[in-house]
Amino acid sequence: MKLLLGFTVLVAVFAAVTLWRAAAREAAAQAAHPPAGQFVEVNGTRVHYIDEGDGPALVLIHGSSGNVNDWTFDMVGRLSDRYRVIAFDRPGLGYTDRIGRNATVAQQANLLADAAQAIGVDAPLVIGHSYGGAIALGWALERPENLSGLVVLAGATNPWEGGVGTYYTLLSNPVIGPVMAALIVAWAPDDLVKRSIESVFAPQTAPDGYAAHFGAGLTLRRFSLFENALQRASLLPQIEAMVPRYPGVSVPTEILHGDADTTVGLQVHSIPLSNQIPDSNLVVMDGVGHMPQHSDPQALVDAIDRLAARAGLR
Repeated sequence: MKLLLGFTVLVAVFAAVTLWRAAAREAAAQAAHPPAGQFVEVNGTRVHYIDEGDGPALVLIHGSSGNVNDWTFDMVGRLSDRYRVIAFDRPGLGYTDRIGRNATVAQQANLLADAAQAIGVDAPLVIGHSYGGAIALGWALERPENLSGLVVLAGATNPWEGGVGTYYTLLSNPVIGPVMAALIVAWAPDDLVKRSIESVFAPQTAPDGYAAHFGAGLTLRRFSLFENALQRASLLPQIEAMVPRYPGVSVPTEILHGDADTTVGLQVHSIPLSNQIPDSNLVVMDGVGHMPQHSDPQALVDAIDRLAARAGLR
């Protein structure tokens, strides 16, 4: 009985320390990386965005576990001299509110399209990276009248084998997930975060200063970890439902993908997509991994310029 009581006390103390550490690390992350832009409220959901430059409007949509800081590190500065560049935090990530629990691709696409309209942008060029590529395609499918062109950058766009793996399966579980998220936030070593960033960039390496600018701690908040896992775990059936609709995408479309991407495979996703969307243009980037906007940023700039010309915006 004493042994059981002692074990219970230890568990309670560990839980209390875990929750305290998690809250402290979340507060520190937000203090180190406060909102970089502005907010607009759309149907009761507060959306965080950055808005820089003048010219034809672009919307940049980040990938899984990301936030607008991925775009502001370099790409916004490359484009804002001749475009109006808007980057949104997706629901539950960065500083945009969650949409209920587990925002679908269609819900996210509609929210961002509504947010763009709310700030005076009706038919932008829409650029989506990785998971954001699925959202950009969702925008084209759900709101075809509210975009002028599409760039899918290393996008998750076609069905794949193997599901999402044990990590996201457990983290998205309604019972295990919140507990797991609290443990990760409280106890994950900084070196693990650094290794995770480098693995996404492989075979390239992250640019100097990227990790500090990006603010991985914003993703390492309990609600963001859980929401991100829910979105990842539910993506495959949504993609399967979207694929038959791709031939109906009528806006000019550029597809960029590195042939060394082991996170979202070129052969599985972008090569089929290039055959599914009429008149799309596929650019295969030699030796580039999953972060082409940083590994070969000029290729993305060139694709956006081509897209603007194809859409009659230049």
